[in-house]
Amino acid sequence: MKAASNGDVPDWLRAARDKWTHTGSERPPFAIEPVAGQESVWDYPRPPAVVPDSRHVVVGDPTNPVASSRQAVRVLETAGPPTFYLPLAEIDMGRLVEVAGTSVCEWKGQARYWALGSDGSTPIGWDYPEPFPEYADLVDHLAFYPGRVLCTVDGEIVQPQPGGFYGGWVTAELVGPFKGEPGTGGW
Repeated sequence: MKAASNGDVPDWLRAARDKWTHTGSERPPFAIEPVAGQESVWDYPRPPAVVPDSRHVVVGDPTNPVASSRQAVRVLETAGPPTFYLPLAEIDMGRLVEVAGTSVCEWKGQARYWALGSDGSTPIGWDYPEPFPEYADLVDHLAFYPGRVLCTVDGEIVQPQPGGFYGGWVTAELVGPFKGEPGTGGW
């Protein structure tokens, strides 16, 4: 498990990282208590952790998937459902096109976005081609928005994280509440 540090980073980035009050060290009173077999997103760390996941992850139509992997990694961050990143080698990149625009995550770095070639404009996924050093495990991996393309984990259909901005994967094993609902921006 790797997590970011506040080593030699610019002041703007340090300020963004330092603003978080929830860090996974203590579950807030409004968090749902997990039962056996469940994970609370409030136990995930901040800075986020990257952990391997060997479950079967499929993206797209199961009869002709865009991606299929048992070598995904999950990014676990306080308050958010995990985001699954799949190795580029297990994604049919010939079906994707890069779209204009980027964003910056204070932990992972600058993201670029991908759409299905048949659509070409609506991003269904993103990657970090040159992440900050703490997230080098994400090089050559791509994440997908479960609200924009069918995603499954061991056959379970993934629900999208609330709010439309984030790309977390909600499965039955998770309890929240989850960041993304109105009023949760500071979580």
